Amino acid sequence: MVVDVQTMETLKEKILVIQTAFLGDAVLTLPLIQKLSEIFPQSLIDVIAIPATEEIFSASPYVSSVFVLDKKGRHKGIKRLIGFISELKKNNYTKLYSPHRSFRSGLITLGLGVKDSYGFDTSSFKFAYKTLVKYNLNDHEVKRNLSLVSNELNNDDWKILPEVELNETSTEKIKNYVSANNLSKGFIAVAPGSVWQTKVYPQEYFAEIAKELLHRNEKIVLIGGENDKNICDDIAFNLEKNVYVSAGEFTPVETIGLLKYSKLLITNDSAPTHLGMCADIPVITLYCSTVPGFGFYPYNNGSSYLSYDKLECKPCGIHGFNQCPVGTFDCGYKLKPETVIQKINNILGR
Repeated sequence: MVVDVQTMETLKEKILVIQTAFLGDAVLTLPLIQKLSEIFPQSLIDVIAIPATEEIFSASPYVSSVFVLDKKGRHKGIKRLIGFISELKKNNYTKLYSPHRSFRSGLITLGLGVKDSYGFDTSSFKFAYKTLVKYNLNDHEVKRNLSLVSNELNNDDWKILPEVELNETSTEKIKNYVSANNLSKGFIAVAPGSVWQTKVYPQEYFAEIAKELLHRNEKIVLIGGENDKNICDDIAFNLEKNVYVSAGEFTPVETIGLLKYSKLLITNDSAPTHLGMCADIPVITLYCSTVPGFGFYPYNNGSSYLSYDKLECKPCGIHGFNQCPVGTFDCGYKLKPETVIQKINNILGR
């Protein structure tokens, strides 16, 4: 059973949060950290993250320190992991929360021996945790994470928006980009990439939607990481002016800052969904092989999602695949551009 909130309010703690999953998971862990700061005011909150998500946690005003676990580099192997744990143990944490359910996270928890540790009952190494909390598949990921610290979340209380703060250098960089491209009056952001190919809405459909928006005199910024630059360039290639490719130019936190200038974000079921929510702008998330029911949809005001669900093969997996398992990719192709455009009209009030 999770400790009652009222009992915890007067305590000061040294808290460790373990989240070594992907970028989107990191963003969705921020509300948990914010809740911990509220419950334990004046307590220290540290985070274990991977190199790709260090920046997200470092930008949280509620995080004291971020310890980077380089699983594929300098901390690879059990001996190096033990060394990492030994260094962390010197911090004498009083509480530990692990929304990440991996075997490695369990090993870290066991090695640290923190008196009060909280994990999910579906964790790979669940006996490492002193308190196990039910991982409710029907809940949003943010609500699931928050259940580690409170069992008193009612109605929409769980809908805490993740918060980050940009430094002066990043703020100036974004302002210069917006000014140089005359984007200060707003633009439509499009994030067409994903790590998983079966999550990627058809490129030609993105281009068709972009073309329609350009005919309405909208400006479009194609966003993403360095790995998304090719797809962004391909979409922009045959379009007219007022299309800008920012993929690879901004870090995730900087992308959140850029999105604050936009009217709307159109994205796959991928990390940009959560970046847009962090910027608190309207987001339309397009679901191909996955479904909103997995708990990773945008929940801020003005946001929505679309999913073609009349398929026996959908969903084919919680993450996705490099190619469609049945060879049709109907989950993407049957979600027509005109359906997306109608949703855009609804959100923008047209």
